[in-house]
Amino acid sequence: MTGRRILPAALAALPAPAFAEAIAGGTRQPLNLTAIAIFLAFVVATLGITRWAAARSRSASDFLTAGGGISGFQNGLAVAGDYMSASTLLGVTSLIFLRGYDGFVYAIAFFIGWPVLLFLMAERLRNLGRFTFADIVSYRLDPRAMRILSATGGLIVVFFYLIVQMVGAGELIQLLFGLDYNYAVVIVGILMTVYVAFGGMIATTWVQIIKATLLLAGGTLLAALAWSHFGFSFERLAAAAVATHKDGAAIMAPGTLMKDPISAISLALGACFGLLGMPHILMRFFTVPDAVEARKSAVYAAGFVGYFFLLVCILGFAGIAIVGTDPAFFEGGDLAGKLLGGDNMVALHLANAVGGDLLLGFLSAVAFATILAVVSGLALAGAAAVSHDLYSNVIKRGEASEASEIRVTKLATVGIGIVAVILGILFKGQNLAFLVALAFGIAASSNFPVLILSMYWKGLTTRGAVAGGLSGLVSAVTLVVLGPAVWQTVLGHDTAIFPWDNPALFSMPTAFLVAYVVSKLDHGPRAKAEAEAFDQQYVRAQTGLDAAAAVAH
Repeated sequence: MTGRRILPAALAALPAPAFAEAIAGGTRQPLNLTAIAIFLAFVVATLGITRWAAARSRSASDFLTAGGGISGFQNGLAVAGDYMSASTLLGVTSLIFLRGYDGFVYAIAFFIGWPVLLFLMAERLRNLGRFTFADIVSYRLDPRAMRILSATGGLIVVFFYLIVQMVGAGELIQLLFGLDYNYAVVIVGILMTVYVAFGGMIATTWVQIIKATLLLAGGTLLAALAWSHFGFSFERLAAAAVATHKDGAAIMAPGTLMKDPISAISLALGACFGLLGMPHILMRFFTVPDAVEARKSAVYAAGFVGYFFLLVCILGFAGIAIVGTDPAFFEGGDLAGKLLGGDNMVALHLANAVGGDLLLGFLSAVAFATILAVVSGLALAGAAAVSHDLYSNVIKRGEASEASEIRVTKLATVGIGIVAVILGILFKGQNLAFLVALAFGIAASSNFPVLILSMYWKGLTTRGAVAGGLSGLVSAVTLVVLGPAVWQTVLGHDTAIFPWDNPALFSMPTAFLVAYVVSKLDHGPRAKAEAEAFDQQYVRAQTGLDAAAAVAH
């Protein structure tokens, strides 16, 4: 991969190795006035929503969790919008286009976290949390230590993930709209800051709902048009894909993507449990009125995400059969040749082939709108960690006023926006696969173990949680640096010290083991009090007693 330029937007939610499969040729697309018009309409509409939301964000609860007044269906759609990045449409489609069956299995790895979230965490998140997941882990453990740990892990995930999104946005606009990269990154940063700083969670929620609706509608239309070429028969579609692809029937069998079982298992663990440690996803479960709506949110989100992955499967195979047989889309004229605009533009080429410029423009604008929605959620999660966890509860020890907490949240949003723009410009054209792997690895290895143990294990102590969280964080970072994505691709060494791209199989068990051992060895007076407080926490986790109530708008 050395020397080749990657378009990170297409794989902004995917860790390596799928990232490495979407290599952009860098060919600028013809200026599409339809895409520009639709994108501008989206921006105008969402700015109007932000103005409406600003008048209704009167308290810290309104600003950070929409007052807990979002319904389960609305939140499920917003959660899906927060989770489905441009990678879901562009990156996974291209992966199936290149790898066939393995690309779909890859998508499944990212889907299986949703049932786990539903059955293990959704209800307890709502009943125990208020603004951030640090509220949960500090419920019976030392609040200062746990909030510092949680905020650190959360902010690291947010910034690593945000860098990839910002660079992806700049590359995508540059390719599709003909705008200079730096200007594109600045525009994304400004819009993100405006949505969050003025509209808070209410505006962010509706931006995500609109984006998810557009993405689902556009994906459904594109899949229907493409599938109609094969009489809506998956058998005929699969046969055409096999006949066209250079690997033939091998694309219908596993084994072309993962080099060994350890890679596959580590990828799956990181994808599944990384979801359960993503602060911007967890934060969304504090926006609903009660645990019932939290469960509904997870069910609806899983349904929307799962449905879209099925659409993407159709798009990937239709891309092979339709785009793969049209020399107009290739430099070499065959599937082994280089796609114009990069392999990760398959979905857009397919839209052009079956729906013309209008559908191409619509999907191009939606692809960029997805990034705006995701970066807004990330910025709000990061700002909440700064204002609620660090400022209000660590620095001010819970004595900060709501007005000051909201003010710090807005200032933190502006700061995150400025830093995101600077980092987006600095990382222009870089291979960012390691940042994606690192974000998911840290979420699965540091945030998730501490969160799930605090919910379910009475024996967890503050010392055990801190030791486990830090060991997961350090091991995930170390293994990614020593792995192929950094040690070989970035640093240029011939062989990686750690031979796998994803660290979760090793770093996540390390976090659990260290947390368990240290907690068992901790016999201090505080440890006993923390264990006794678990019973009270359990009652609230099951009943929602004394949980924050929803606020009507």
